Amino acid sequence: MSGIALVRKPGPRIAEGIVTNIQREPVDRALAAEQHARYVAALGDGGWRAVHAEPADDLPDAPFVEDAVVVAGRLAVLTRPGAPERRPEVESVAAAVRLLGMKAVRITGPGTLDGGDVLQVGTTVYVGRSARTNEQGVRQLAALLPERKVVSVRLTGVLHLKSAVTALPDGTLIGDPAYVDLPGLLVPPEESGAHVVPLGGDRVLMAASAPETAAMLEKRGFSVTAVDISEFEKLEGCVTCLSVLIPTTP
Repeated sequence: MSGIALVRKPGPRIAEGIVTNIQREPVDRALAAEQHARYVAALGDGGWRAVHAEPADDLPDAPFVEDAVVVAGRLAVLTRPGAPERRPEVESVAAAVRLLGMKAVRITGPGTLDGGDVLQVGTTVYVGRSARTNEQGVRQLAALLPERKVVSVRLTGVLHLKSAVTALPDGTLIGDPAYVDLPGLLVPPEESGAHVVPLGGDRVLMAASAPETAAMLEKRGFSVTAVDISEFEKLEGCVTCLSVLIPTTP
């Protein structure tokens, strides 16, 4: 599998990003920029060509581009983030997906939906009921994806569903049962080990902060690429929220 990785470079206000469930720490802007570039390079090495959304230097959380759009095939569902200050991020992402020739539809008020709450596994779409995504948002997404089975999932103590659980290339869910009640979870040794980006085949992208999980997955036959995203982790970010992968080949 290969395709396009929609990304956005961190701006000068990155250190002001919203922090909800962890204690705020100082963020090194220059290091964040370097880490983002290495993250994009790792996606490129995995066969994903980077397309950058327009800079949004006045929006601190803009590099967490996943929250602005949910991609299902050639359909781009533009979200309505639960944090009002993040809603201006969506328009430039909308412009980017339209330039890619995708059909764009929207979540509308009073619904709220963050892309980080949406986990697609085959024809099933798990959607986290979080502080950022409400029931109206879940229902609207289900109506926009009638060919998918949409499952609402309650969360405890985490920002987004994909802060707690993601899926390996074989469909296995990996995550922390302390935050999410889903059956059959593979529990990682580190909290950040719950975050994987499938790159195609047996390849996954993970944070360098989860070396024990990486070793566990390699023993299960997966090929792991690790990237350091420490500055984004200080803002409750993870490897999933820094890109939206849009496959162009099976």
